[in-house]
Amino acid sequence: MSATIERPASGAAVASPPDQGGLTPETLATLESIERRLLWLSTQIIHHANNVRPNPDKSKVGGHQASSASVATILTALYFSFLRPGDRVSIKPHASPVFHAAQYLLDHLDRSYLTTLRAFGGLQAYPSRTKDPDQVDFSTGSVGLGAVAPVFAAQAARYASTRFGEVSSDRFVALIGDAELDEGNVWEAVAEEAIQGLGNVIWIIDLNRQSLDRVIPGVRAARLKALFASAGWKVFEAKYGSRLETAMSEPGGDALRRRIDDMSNEEYQALIRLRDGTELRRRLADVRDATEAQAILLSVAGTADEDLPRVVSNLAGHDLPRLLEVLAEADAVEDAPVVVFAYTIKGFGLPLAGDPLNHSMLLTQTQMDELRVHLGVPEDDLWAAFPPDSPEGLLCAERGAAFSAPSTVIAPPLPASVIPQNLGTTHPAVTSTQEAMGRVLVRLAEAPEVGERVVTLSPDVATSTHLAGWINKVGVFAPEASADYEEGAQRMLRWLPGPEGRHIE
Repeated sequence: MSATIERPASGAAVASPPDQGGLTPETLATLESIERRLLWLSTQIIHHANNVRPNPDKSKVGGHQASSASVATILTALYFSFLRPGDRVSIKPHASPVFHAAQYLLDHLDRSYLTTLRAFGGLQAYPSRTKDPDQVDFSTGSVGLGAVAPVFAAQAARYASTRFGEVSSDRFVALIGDAELDEGNVWEAVAEEAIQGLGNVIWIIDLNRQSLDRVIPGVRAARLKALFASAGWKVFEAKYGSRLETAMSEPGGDALRRRIDDMSNEEYQALIRLRDGTELRRRLADVRDATEAQAILLSVAGTADEDLPRVVSNLAGHDLPRLLEVLAEADAVEDAPVVVFAYTIKGFGLPLAGDPLNHSMLLTQTQMDELRVHLGVPEDDLWAAFPPDSPEGLLCAERGAAFSAPSTVIAPPLPASVIPQNLGTTHPAVTSTQEAMGRVLVRLAEAPEVGERVVTLSPDVATSTHLAGWINKVGVFAPEASADYEEGAQRMLRWLPGPEGRHIE
């Protein structure tokens, strides 16, 4: 089965639900047009690398059309609406093509690079700060690193803001594949005490419920949400899209919600791939309780058979109004890190959508030709952006210009004259590197211009790693001062966290 789970075709007249998340119909139409172009460009970037670009040695090129399609809506919402200058963004590894497509539309990537995925000197398979030609905030090739790096960058920004009053960064956003949550370092970061209270961290989980080999059981999502909540994170769901929510608000809608809520991921993946509306309606109401079945049928009675597949597959991760609404709610949290579970369909908008084995599938040339027509891409320009005077072109130019301003330099380099040429540190004939570092840090603490720019970090081993002298001179960092309940008591280690400290545990 290879039916496409459709985004509305270019120019298609599709009735919008009454609640559009604060978007005007014109703005929503423009964003949806950009979303379609991102889907096409990311799919074409991979197709060209595998099937068009010469490959004399026949080496594997690869790429992930389904994983990119999974987040095309999310990247549209981020780069063309939600993000603002100063935000630092981490992109899940397999979404590299759709990220580069967005940068191209924003005029931050030259068109010539679109044909270079995984070519020498070209676009990288995973976003890379050092190798990609466009601006990448976090390299994410190491699975799990893209989740945790923005969290600790936010911690660094909090330290700098507390100490110096201003930073060039704003929010830290990580778009994470749900399979990345299998990495142990992710959960170490989630539970880390030092990040409590970070109100400028937003994780977006691309919850497409598929791993490399299978559909993930639905119970896993509930467990993940509970783990985040127990660690002090604020948890949000972008689960059902506005069209599906509209059906669930109709008479009998509670039964429809229960049916989809209780449905296994495996059954839902099979349902959303049905193109026959009559059969989909029958299977949707295939429950033991006859009263419940009638209520389900009543909730979708006003939906035509040809529209029913689009309604049932309308998850919030592919619904711009609902997705932007949830992101706004998440952004309003000021006292804790936030995680948004965005329900998506892997491969959404492509013929391989929802296929359990679509991770490395590639569209054929025939499928690409049909997709181009469906998405309204000109036949004579497969890499087309938008005309500059079109609504899409104007929005792309506006957003691109907003993110083009150079970063403000908050702390210029120290002049050489204030940097000590010699710290005057002496060491015994036999010593360790840890002991030597401890002595050097104590002397740095006595050089205020330099010492102000030194921050140490360690787990709960400061004493055994010879950081005690440094900590006793500079203190431990915390956003708010701790009370001293043993006023004036003699201690080996002066552990009184506060804004002036320069050590972070």
